[in-house]
Amino acid sequence: MPEPTAPRTRVAVLISGSGTNMAALLYASRLAGCPYEIVLVASNNPAAPGLDLARAEGVPTFALAHKGMAREEHDAAMHHALTAARADYVALAGYMRVLSDGFVAQWAGRMLNIHPSLLPRYPGLHTHQRAIEAGDSHGGCSVHLVTATLDEGPLLGQLAVAIRPGDTADTLAARVLFAEHQLYPRCLADYVARVRDPRWLTAQVRERAMALPEAEETLSHGMACFGVVKGKKFAWVSADHHGDGRVALLVKISGTDEQADLIERDPERYFRPAYFGGDWIAIRLDLGDTDWDAVDDWLQRSWRAIAPKRLTALLDVADMF
Repeated sequence: MPEPTAPRTRVAVLISGSGTNMAALLYASRLAGCPYEIVLVASNNPAAPGLDLARAEGVPTFALAHKGMAREEHDAAMHHALTAARADYVALAGYMRVLSDGFVAQWAGRMLNIHPSLLPRYPGLHTHQRAIEAGDSHGGCSVHLVTATLDEGPLLGQLAVAIRPGDTADTLAARVLFAEHQLYPRCLADYVARVRDPRWLTAQVRERAMALPEAEETLSHGMACFGVVKGKKFAWVSADHHGDGRVALLVKISGTDEQADLIERDPERYFRPAYFGGDWIAIRLDLGDTDWDAVDDWLQRSWRAIAPKRLTALLDVADMF
């Protein structure tokens, strides 16, 4: 029997106008293999034409005019609509509102934006005119994560568009818009899919494991594994090992009783790793909802189980401060 298809990531899109980038995201989501689906289109402009397009395509919508409302109050209402739609991520697509710090913090690492310039050049407005006036050879667009500072979040992708002789801001904007429609769906798909990508998941474990005292990484039986230098191993990353189709972190636990309890409580997330004893547990990393703080705790606990006392004593002292 084939493996069940992984659930698609739920994305809400915020717009203020025509919603052409929203449409690009929506139609891309209907292609085979796309890792996300659009579950809501929301706007601060009830008359936004993009809302009509979303409704025609059967996508739920939400609209609330911001006039007469405090910024935090309006953002709270938008946040409620997003959570009610069970959105995992938010894509800003021509949403012409500066978001409050509180709203940005609630969606930190889960909110993307597309900007019509090659950031960090020309944040803010009038990007095409500024590029032309500066004599640039290219304009373009950028997809980035949203942070509290406008247009300064980490870049996820860019696409350059040549500035031709005689270009105006309008003619350049029209071509950049074509580029935006290509770039945004690709960046969104790549970003949400990373939570099931073995390479990205292994990198997240590596960063945490190698931060522990005297940790080293080796490759064993085709798996990345981590141990204390010239000592025992405390963690492994299994990626489709023996063709099981899973990406998991293997760490030490107290014994078979704890192993059985974990598996009984959450059999989708926990399983007994093949060829490991009862004092190890495998924790799925590819379910799309990994708690990385919990992974930190698992790694530290497993490291403590095998590290010499001279190292654990140092860590104990550090934990006191």
